[in-house]
Amino acid sequence: MEPVPPRRFGALRPGLLRPGLILAVAVVVAAVAFCAVPGLFTWKDPYLPDTGSILVGPSTEHPFGTDRLGRDIYTRTVYGTVVTLSATLLAVSIAFFVGTALGLVAGFVRGPVDLVFMRVVDVLLSVPGLLLTMVIVSAVGYGTTNVAVAVGISSVANFARVMRAEVLEVTATDYVEAAAGIGTHRVAILLRHVLPNSLGSVVSLIPLQFGASILAIAALGFLGFGAPPPQPEWGLLVAEGRDLLAVAPWISLFPGAVILATVLASNRISRALQPERLL
Repeated sequence: MEPVPPRRFGALRPGLLRPGLILAVAVVVAAVAFCAVPGLFTWKDPYLPDTGSILVGPSTEHPFGTDRLGRDIYTRTVYGTVVTLSATLLAVSIAFFVGTALGLVAGFVRGPVDLVFMRVVDVLLSVPGLLLTMVIVSAVGYGTTNVAVAVGISSVANFARVMRAEVLEVTATDYVEAAAGIGTHRVAILLRHVLPNSLGSVVSLIPLQFGASILAIAALGFLGFGAPPPQPEWGLLVAEGRDLLAVAPWISLFPGAVILATVLASNRISRALQPERLL
């Protein structure tokens, strides 16, 4: 009979369901809801200017105030969630699937394949992430989709390194060696034992990378590499108020606070998902 390994797939550990984690989950759920059904949270048009409400401060009618064209900042922030989180999801998906595949093959096959794959990963890690994304976007063209692809490519190395380390550890366990000893096919060992038991730390990295990707996409949007005006992308919203900080700080302050809250919430969830042996 083939040995059955213990499952180590990441799950929330006892004692971590605390107010901080609950709040973090609520923030992420709210951001996802904004992205899925923005019209449910605001009835205003994010593109329609209002000459009678130019640079109005926060109020009951305009919770985040208005910009230089009289557009409601809260509405633009809500609709900006669609642009930013959609790009973030694409970036994290690219990083996860490509990085996990590279790390899995490198750690399991080893030899020259491992050497080549890890040298590629080392090259990616040697270049600052923001600089690498800027180079890629400059080469392929501006736009939200290109920014998302660039951020995903620059994040592949993070998942590949973690996955390879997990695979090397799992392949050295007794149950994998026993499965190989009784003649189990290598592909079966890879899919039934190594892959499921190596994913815990990689999955816990997804929320962390989600937050990092939001920051990277927002930074590129702030610098003008992402969505063009008047699209309400989070980084672009912050950039629109940078020259009005003295007279209308709310234009940049509230979108920036939303970015900060979402990133911190993602990091908190990532900590909760980490397997106990990593802490």
